[in-house]
Amino acid sequence: MSERKDSWSDKKSSANQHIALPGKLRYIQYQHSLESQYLPAIRALISKDLSEPYSIYVYRYFLCQWGHLCFMALHPTDSSLIGVVICKLEMHSSHSPPTLRGYIAMLAVSAEYRGQGVATALVKMAIDAMIKGNADEIVLETEETNIPAMRLYERLGFLRSKKLHRYYLNGNSAYRLVLLLKESATDFCLD
Repeated sequence: MSERKDSWSDKKSSANQHIALPGKLRYIQYQHSLESQYLPAIRALISKDLSEPYSIYVYRYFLCQWGHLCFMALHPTDSSLIGVVICKLEMHSSHSPPTLRGYIAMLAVSAEYRGQGVATALVKMAIDAMIKGNADEIVLETEETNIPAMRLYERLGFLRSKKLHRYYLNGNSAYRLVLLLKESATDFCLD
């Protein structure tokens, strides 16, 4: 089985040429010891941008089990939260054979830092961590009206695999996007 990691590396290096990060933001991996300091800020940032209302338990579900796949962008002077990506990685058994599927559950960046490569840097960190975890593919859903997110993910190699009508509580439809990391995953991209 040949892997597609080389093509991801090519996209990664060519995309890095176009990123203009603000100042010297600090990017860190989430750790459980940071919960009291950052969980309220994570919830506030995500609730501003995403249409789904998530309870504290949803955040803890992801952060307690897959904190190593979640990354934060912090302001260089006061360490305030600028952006966050929250992910998971687990077996997806609806395929035969089962695949190890990464999932990007939430991504948010403070409005004043958008368009400066912060979201791209966070997603790349998450993708790299899932590749190290031996993921076969990475999936996510995003509102069809969220054009900047669609552009970001497609620029990183994600493909639209399915339209999900009225997927969100607000009635908006979504696209499921998939990034295939291994050749074996190509047979399963349109589920």
